[in-house]
Amino acid sequence: MVGWLAAAKSPQVVQVLNVSGGSKALTESRAAEQTIRERFGKPLNDIFVVTIEAPASVDSAPTSVFLDSLIAAFEHQPWVSTIASFRSTGDSTFRSADGTATFVGLAIDAPSGDSVQRLVVPARRLVAQALRAARVDSTTHRVHVTGRSPLDLDIKQVSAADSREGEVRLLPLTAGILLLAFGALVAAVLPLIVGFLAIWVTLAVVVVLSQYTPMSIFVLNMTTMLGLGVGIDYSLLIVTRFREELNKGLRRREAAARALSTAGVAVLTSGMTVVVGFAALLFTPLVETQSVGIGGLVVVAVAMALSTTLLPALLAVLGRQIDRPRWLARRLTWYHAPGAWERWARGLSRHPLRALSIGGAIVALLTLPVFWIKVGLPSRNWWPAATEAGQGVAALDRMGVSNIILPVKVVVEFPEGERATSTAALRGLRTLSDSLRADPRVTQVRSIVDLEPGTSLLQYSILYSDLSIARQEYGDFIDAYLSTDQRVAVLDVILGDTTSLTSGMDVSKRARILADSARPKQLKNATILVGGYTAGALDLQEMLLDRFPVLVFGILATTAVMLALVFRSVLVPIKAVIMNTLSVSATFGLIVLVFQHGLGAGLFHLDGPTSAIFVVVPVLVFAVVFGLSMDYEVFLLARVKEAFDKTGDNASATEEGLSATASVITSAALIMILVFGVFAFARVLAMQFLGFGLAVAVLLDATIIRMVLVPAFMHLAGQWNWWPGVRRKPR
Repeated sequence: MVGWLAAAKSPQVVQVLNVSGGSKALTESRAAEQTIRERFGKPLNDIFVVTIEAPASVDSAPTSVFLDSLIAAFEHQPWVSTIASFRSTGDSTFRSADGTATFVGLAIDAPSGDSVQRLVVPARRLVAQALRAARVDSTTHRVHVTGRSPLDLDIKQVSAADSREGEVRLLPLTAGILLLAFGALVAAVLPLIVGFLAIWVTLAVVVVLSQYTPMSIFVLNMTTMLGLGVGIDYSLLIVTRFREELNKGLRRREAAARALSTAGVAVLTSGMTVVVGFAALLFTPLVETQSVGIGGLVVVAVAMALSTTLLPALLAVLGRQIDRPRWLARRLTWYHAPGAWERWARGLSRHPLRALSIGGAIVALLTLPVFWIKVGLPSRNWWPAATEAGQGVAALDRMGVSNIILPVKVVVEFPEGERATSTAALRGLRTLSDSLRADPRVTQVRSIVDLEPGTSLLQYSILYSDLSIARQEYGDFIDAYLSTDQRVAVLDVILGDTTSLTSGMDVSKRARILADSARPKQLKNATILVGGYTAGALDLQEMLLDRFPVLVFGILATTAVMLALVFRSVLVPIKAVIMNTLSVSATFGLIVLVFQHGLGAGLFHLDGPTSAIFVVVPVLVFAVVFGLSMDYEVFLLARVKEAFDKTGDNASATEEGLSATASVITSAALIMILVFGVFAFARVLAMQFLGFGLAVAVLLDATIIRMVLVPAFMHLAGQWNWWPGVRRKPR
């Protein structure tokens, strides 16, 4: 029944997810956007840009015919409020210096971002029809529809495609590792069943939850990664323990029960520590992070439920049949031979201080780049280059106007009884415009006091003294930058073509400083809001970073308390928190090194350093990695504690626990690394950040942390590991 519902609902998930995300709170940028949408008859809040690159001048046939056909087609669309081009404005900004490229701007009249996204496909269909009508060769003319909503739509479609392709690529790879780990085809299939079922059930739940709360596109890829990762992890632990119990002579039902009472408890404990990290994300202010929190909670809960119900039932039915084909199991017995891991465990027990020092030095070295981290929108590779909208941005970049689709919007609202067209208001707007334009990163400011270069304030006062006459000459422009009641004026701050999204956030910050503390005296009674894409990113960054310390403390404290209760120890949870923090910090260091500084970025198909790390990445990586790292911590400690309870000897228990779980941990980690690593090569940069970060974190955790630092510390601490649960033996 559950499988049927998952199969019916999960295919609908792409349609219900959104890309724009953001905060549910009314931030300054959202307030600016809302003001524009509510107070303007023809707002330029969301625009589509059609870029045209021709082999010859755009004024020659057939490009000229195509432009006429294109503009005529959009003029008849009720959702297009304004069309701007070189022909309608005479503005040289709309065409390249050599005259072979141009663009057409379309102001879209739709009530919300999602409504605008639905218009992207019709817009592209109209472009294709105009190309055919003008008989333009699409191989020689590069025509693309771009803009904020087209970019969002393309990111959604690319994310969905990457998720599907990731599952296809991962299936043979994970199956191969599981086959090696189990040495049997039947046993290897069981974790795959659990992993894929966890994904499908979670996506179905996400479809239902999206009716009650916004869900970000981040959920799609994260669910695929986590569902396969934790589903296979938990299954691997239980199936391995089941086989051990069978080899001890237990019958299949008793072996399944024993596996559930030992490995199953470890899975539940581990799952609950992972859940802590995702639960903390629910208290963050962003749709993106909250969505991942919800998706993570659901997928981990589903994986735990399947691993402790469906899987033991299947094992009890199959019994020794999980070892088929037996000839394969015999050939792969070398992989499970404990000799190598036993020698490693004994070596650590003889030199724990040396192991702790070397491992600690490596982690410290990897962590070092964190001190130079810069949080913000990346300077390059942010828009997927393989998409139509991404190619449109590249075309605008070649024209030197790539930032025209994402201006910084300064909204100036005057109090009741005052108008933006009064002489004093115009003087204040001109002063503000000049101050904004003085920034070398700004190439142009568009507003009602920037109609034409060289126009004086007196001329503007005369022009706006009779708006009906002004609208006859500048109708569309005035409607876009002056509200219908004349109380709100908008200034579009266009960034220079060499100004990245990273520095665009700094421009937004400076604009707010001008609005708050350096505003012209003529605007002292006005309300000034700074909005736009980069200002919105700045709002979200500040909100998220404000709550990040609380999130970190909450995760650390809750996890420590849980582990203290489970293992009846004070030192074990403190050690676990410290070790996991080291794992996360080293991961951050590598993310900064590879992405922000570009060391090896070419391996991930990036054309250089990103200069900054998207703010969502550190938050999600911390929450997810901290939880996943606890998986292996619990796997190892549960086995050590089990051995210690039998013998009371910490040294031998640590050796036994390490040698017994090392094979499982390394196999599970290898699968996790593959699952996450596939998404390090995704076409959406945010997913590359996360895929790389999670893969590296698991690699570090399963090697340096869990195989070196943790057992070394356990040896050095001795009986104190289990205080006050047991008394320290007298010497």
